[in-house]
Amino acid sequence: MATFDTGTTAFMILSTSLVMLMTPGLAFFYGGLAGKRNILGIMMQTFVSLGITTIMWISVGYSLCFSGGEGGIIGDLSHAFLKGIPFTESFGGAGEQYPVYIFIAYQMMFAIITPALITGAFVNRVTFKAYLVFLVLWQLFVYYPFVHMIWGGGILAQWGVLDFAGGVVVHATAGFAALASVFYVGKRRDKASPPNSIPLVAIGTGLLWFGWYGFNAGSELKVNAVTTLAFLNTDVAASFATITWLIIEWVREGKPKFVGLLTGAVAGMATITPAAGFVPLWAAIVIGIAAGSLCYVAVQLKNKWGWDDALDVWGVHGMGGVIGTISLGIFASAAVNGQSGLIEGNGGFFMKEVVAVLIGATYAFVFTYLMLAVINLFTKVKVTEEMEDLGLDESLHGERAYDEGAL
Repeated sequence: MATFDTGTTAFMILSTSLVMLMTPGLAFFYGGLAGKRNILGIMMQTFVSLGITTIMWISVGYSLCFSGGEGGIIGDLSHAFLKGIPFTESFGGAGEQYPVYIFIAYQMMFAIITPALITGAFVNRVTFKAYLVFLVLWQLFVYYPFVHMIWGGGILAQWGVLDFAGGVVVHATAGFAALASVFYVGKRRDKASPPNSIPLVAIGTGLLWFGWYGFNAGSELKVNAVTTLAFLNTDVAASFATITWLIIEWVREGKPKFVGLLTGAVAGMATITPAAGFVPLWAAIVIGIAAGSLCYVAVQLKNKWGWDDALDVWGVHGMGGVIGTISLGIFASAAVNGQSGLIEGNGGFFMKEVVAVLIGATYAFVFTYLMLAVINLFTKVKVTEEMEDLGLDESLHGERAYDEGAL
């Protein structure tokens, strides 16, 4: 049996647990933003990924992402059901060794939350049966290939593309898939559906912010100075984005909005994600300000153009992933983690990052739209008008979030 570093092992277990906590946090965040007739529907779409994605990851997902396929688009099934991987096997370099099962679990938590991000876009419009099919197919044909291509030694990794914790792999793909789903299912019948519980949104944001430390700092996959920099960069970018969004909205609308503040925080964390372990602290400040302002503009443009992305998944996660990946290409510093960016004269790396995020966003958008059309041939994707008017909590799940008679 290999000798494991107990400190690093404990850190990776903690990081894995923090990323797992982000999925319930996302459910609270979305559940609070949804209208009162669709709280459970959106929360269930998020929570069900904990079960479905775990089954997929253990059976085929980990193998397809991290086995074989060097320089390719997807891996192989040589480690399906974790075949040939004893629980005593180590992961990590000398002095940083921990059981490979922790790495498997850590990556699984990313796989769980990524498709769940998409659900906020199509609140109150998609049947649960169609969503379950979507959850399986989207991971197989979008998430797994991009994990392999960038983190699993695939073609983009060999080309030199970097993505510290998921700007392309997680946020750009999920955000532009969300936009495609909005275009496919169309607008809600009742768009004037205010958040049912802003305190619930705040709880969700708090859990996401807390979990994001594991999401980003843990992505160094060991404990060193870069780990701590990624941790601090995450908090700094989130904080600057929070206040930037708050100020812009306050100036434009005359009042400081709590939902705007919370949304700005998530935008900041999504945007710093690809760059967290590659840029100096001052760059995290710039990225946070860019996230708070540019994601706010994206949401306003979405509203102006009439795209019914109910919970702003495209504007916050999609554009956050794009802005963050481009920022990585600009601000990466060789003194931080060995990679220089445009600001240090490396225009080639900058262009690779731009091309990679464009590929990820475009492929996720096109494939998601076509996939929904195919799913609709076998089971209806969009709910009926009657179901939408009644609300999916009652029409699909036969439950209500609150006993309204007691309120």
